[in-house]
Amino acid sequence: MLLSLTLSPLSSTPYTLQNLTPSPSSPKRHRFKFLLQTSTTKPQPQSYHKDRVLIIGAGLAGLAAATTLHSQRIPFLLLEASDAVGGRVRTDSVDGFLLDRGFQIFITAYPEAQKLLDYNALNLQKFYSGAKIYYNGQFHTVADPLRHFGDSVMSLANPIGSVLDKLLIGFTRIRVLGKSDYDIFTASEVPVVDLLRNIGFSDSIIERFFRPFFGGIFFDKELGTTSRLFDFIFKCLALGENTIPAKGIGEIPNQLAAKLPADSILLNTKVVSIDFDEPDSPNVRLENGEILKTQLGVVVAVEEPEVDKLLAGSRKPVQRKTGRNTVCLYFSAEKIPVKDPVLFLNGSGKGIVNNMFFATNVAPSYGPPGKALVSVSLIGLFPDVSDDNLTAKVIQELTGWFGESVVSSWRHLRTYRIGFAQPNQCPPTDLMKDPKSGSGVYLCGDFMTSATFDGALVSGRRAVEALLRDTSLTRI
Repeated sequence: MLLSLTLSPLSSTPYTLQNLTPSPSSPKRHRFKFLLQTSTTKPQPQSYHKDRVLIIGAGLAGLAAATTLHSQRIPFLLLEASDAVGGRVRTDSVDGFLLDRGFQIFITAYPEAQKLLDYNALNLQKFYSGAKIYYNGQFHTVADPLRHFGDSVMSLANPIGSVLDKLLIGFTRIRVLGKSDYDIFTASEVPVVDLLRNIGFSDSIIERFFRPFFGGIFFDKELGTTSRLFDFIFKCLALGENTIPAKGIGEIPNQLAAKLPADSILLNTKVVSIDFDEPDSPNVRLENGEILKTQLGVVVAVEEPEVDKLLAGSRKPVQRKTGRNTVCLYFSAEKIPVKDPVLFLNGSGKGIVNNMFFATNVAPSYGPPGKALVSVSLIGLFPDVSDDNLTAKVIQELTGWFGESVVSSWRHLRTYRIGFAQPNQCPPTDLMKDPKSGSGVYLCGDFMTSATFDGALVSGRRAVEALLRDTSLTRI
């Protein structure tokens, strides 16, 4: 059906749909127009009718959905439970430091992100294209030969992998660059660790480089994640740079939100359920008792476990894989051992630290003048270890890396324990899921596509595209 919308300011005034005469040029479609309700019948208490698509969740997926609707001049209302947009992509200011909520790196080659974001405005700060790996009490460099040829040549004899391993990395680059993203996401799949062994990589480079590096990206030390996701990330790494925005990772959702109408986002608005009075008309119930009704559709852009809660009354329970978790600790430092913007990996196979970096080496704006910011990432939640004990364990471990004279003065700033940091994408996977979930409800989020920044953005667009196809919703 073709919908003609009269856009009104956000208010509590009820609206109704009136069926108008079908357009002669579209005999199989119906035209609708939202008109001010003239009936004297009062709406149910705390019940509101909105002439907008309702989007639940203002993370990257929800913001991408809103951006797509806005580009089509389709009115929407974006509902966010917390006090700011971003979902898992948030940055806090603590004692003059910028603390991203968890270890997050933005890869500039993400194709959907290139369409939606202004990279210049984000002022992206680059990491070194490679890593320093702690193994056998020393640090060893692994470098991208196309960006750091001299470092790469010097690393050929280090114990992180054989010369053949480093040639196989080049072969893998060529292999993934020859595939389209669609081909990657629909290819046959195996766990990453099996893919690496099938390619011919040695146990030494798998354990000392791939396990901490890609384990830190997927929050999966076992490398059980699908090879499809490995190939996509490897391709993006080959084409782009690892970066963080100068003002924190939260600037990515902030930039998207800034382009939307000021009255289109409601913060501190928690949705508790999606119900159906009528088969084609979902109701969105808020925590405060209000009910938002729409005949345009609902886009659900929340984490996978929250989707199940919101739709619990309208569909059968769904079996889910256990999500990926992480802990991120931040420290303030006046003394640090290096000035390079490099990622450090734990290739020793011992301890609880997976990776760490000095954030102010990458982006000086992450800390006040004369201070360094240390970011340390662990895989898992460590629920049986208190924050104080976890901090002590990390300090002890990193003292072994950098020496007591360096680490002893570090001051703990904050610990983030992030449950469901990513969906579990072990095989079998479907990275091209149908967004439609019942009549009038469409799902988006990184669990619908790839568990990446880009996957979340793609899923938001696809959810809206599915909604538009189903409703033939356009502005006229």
